[in-house]
Amino acid sequence: MELRELTTKEEMLDRYTVLLEVYPSLTLEEYSIELDEMLSHNYGQVAVFEEEECIGLTGYWIGSKLWCGKYMELDNVVICEKHRGKGIGKILFKHMENKAKQLNCTMLALDSYSDNFKSHKFFYGQGYVPRGFHFINVLDKIKIR
Repeated sequence: MELRELTTKEEMLDRYTVLLEVYPSLTLEEYSIELDEMLSHNYGQVAVFEEEECIGLTGYWIGSKLWCGKYMELDNVVICEKHRGKGIGKILFKHMENKAKQLNCTMLALDSYSDNFKSHKFFYGQGYVPRGFHFINVLDKIKIR
């Protein structure tokens, strides 16, 4: 197993099919447009490979907030279904924790849908705890995946 930083839009687009496991309606064109916006705002990706097959990935953001300073937010953590249960998520999370420490981040954060109980159990096991609520006000329901 190998972890690689995906540094170009093309590398990220090449791993598009992994994201379809979470967002089956996402088109390649939509993903390309979203990447243009995200890459200009401190977005990156790390992927997990078995031989040359991408079997998981996470996006991440580096930001800063008054209450915590510099932090890393994980975004769209996906392990391909046929590879779940092999410890890949633990390896990916440890890698991201080390990356956040190297970047002098004070914490890691992530959002998870409130009904995604299986992932919550995993996140607790990795040392994550809920700190508050992430409130949203949907302005355009058609664009929400």
